[in-house]
Amino acid sequence: MSSEMMQDVEYLAKNRGLSKEDIIEAMKNSLRESAKKSVVAGFQNVEVDFDEKRGNFTCYAKLVVVEKVMDARVEISLAMARTQLPNAQLKDEIKWKIDPATLGRISASNAQQYLDNALRELEKKHILTHYQGLEGQLLSGVISRIDRNGVYVSFDNAEGLMTHKDCIPGERLEINDPVTVLLKALNKDKQGPCLQLTRTSPLFVQRLFEREVSEISDGTVVIKAIAREPGYRTKIAVATGEQKVDPIGACVGKRGMRVRTIISELGGAEKVDIIKWDEDLKTYVANALKPAELAEVQIDEKTHQLNVKVTDEMFSLSIGKKGQNSRLAARLLGWNINIDRYVPVVTRELTMQEQIQQAVELFVKGLGIDETLAQSLVGSGYHSMDGLREATLDDLMAVEGMSPELAAKISAAAKAI
Repeated sequence: MSSEMMQDVEYLAKNRGLSKEDIIEAMKNSLRESAKKSVVAGFQNVEVDFDEKRGNFTCYAKLVVVEKVMDARVEISLAMARTQLPNAQLKDEIKWKIDPATLGRISASNAQQYLDNALRELEKKHILTHYQGLEGQLLSGVISRIDRNGVYVSFDNAEGLMTHKDCIPGERLEINDPVTVLLKALNKDKQGPCLQLTRTSPLFVQRLFEREVSEISDGTVVIKAIAREPGYRTKIAVATGEQKVDPIGACVGKRGMRVRTIISELGGAEKVDIIKWDEDLKTYVANALKPAELAEVQIDEKTHQLNVKVTDEMFSLSIGKKGQNSRLAARLLGWNINIDRYVPVVTRELTMQEQIQQAVELFVKGLGIDETLAQSLVGSGYHSMDGLREATLDDLMAVEGMSPELAAKISAAAKAI
């Protein structure tokens, strides 16, 4: 009996990843609860002892010895008490040994159910303690089963659930496949696996880059932002303070090895755009919208919007399929992006007559003279204020209709402008 009991305890401890002490305590509690809830006995105060050497559990009820039993849950008659304890006296509080076999089949079933529940709670507590603080980190496991709730992933002594929403769209996962996941959260209160997993979070991509790119893990290259549509496309902005380090090249790796490894982990179909972060917003948005080339960028601080203009050839490329390129760029920058077609302003040279009229209007407004005198100035070869400033009074007197007073006035006005 002793050997069998200890073997059961050791098996449960090893199989469930618990200590023998935890298993024994759970067994003691299950016996205690079954004795309390027994239809046959239903004792109120119950104690359970375990003899590790013999491998035996002993169950006791604390009862008060009375002459006439009024409440069998807490009292026992003197005659009955002396069948186990010959020296028992009235009003003594004794420990009455309970034979589990006398508690009935229902109590035995209750004890088993309580033990199963207790072991599950212990397992959950053990798992939560082990994985506490690992939220947001990568875990490697094996797919154990798939059902309508999602994909279940087995680890050493734990199981996690990745709901279908947390699976990469279009990715085929099979039972017994090895899989890398992100620990999204710990399930502390709800039923089901303790570990909530995901492969769709932008943080999942960040952790993959940290794992594959040594320059990121040692801090030489910094991930500034990530925008992602799982299964389709990811944009990641990187930067470095080291002049000799190419942040994009470091992420791509020799012959593209690093980024290919990451894309493969993402299911193989998801595109990854690695762009260079820049503190200049116009440069940053130009990088984010690549491969499209921008013709013009205007920043509207009040509406937190970037108004971007591109040529007709670049319009579809900047927007992307179903708006994906511009949408991801907006998330990456944290700004609204409005993209319009660029219409270049076509300028033409003024005709001689238009140039003359422009000069006349300039002199009329700027010098306060009439149009006739302004036309005389233009006819004499003066087309700008600079020419008038350089002219002497004698030069101005040569203009038709000019007087000494007007010449002095025009010269002073031109120099004052």
